[in-house]
Amino acid sequence: MRRIEVIVIGQVQGVWFRKYTQEKARELGITGWIRNESDGTVTLVAEGNDTLLIKLTKWLEIRSPNANVDTLNVNWGDSKEKLNSFEVIK
Repeated sequence: MRRIEVIVIGQVQGVWFRKYTQEKARELGITGWIRNESDGTVTLVAEGNDTLLIKLTKWLEIRSPNANVDTLNVNWGDSKEKLNSFEVIK
């Protein structure tokens, strides 16, 4: 199991980005969480195998219909937690 920590920069708040990402992560069987940050970015932590995490990061580049992703800062590491689902943190 691997882990990615992603900072998503762009127009990604107020456009259902977190919900669409949650749906995609669950479809892929990835666990983790996603939340809005006060600076307008979105933070995502996801765990799964390399292939699935790569699929998710490529999907993030395509984005939800109304979002505009400028930059993805992706940090890879080993799994740290036992996450059971993929949740939107409010």
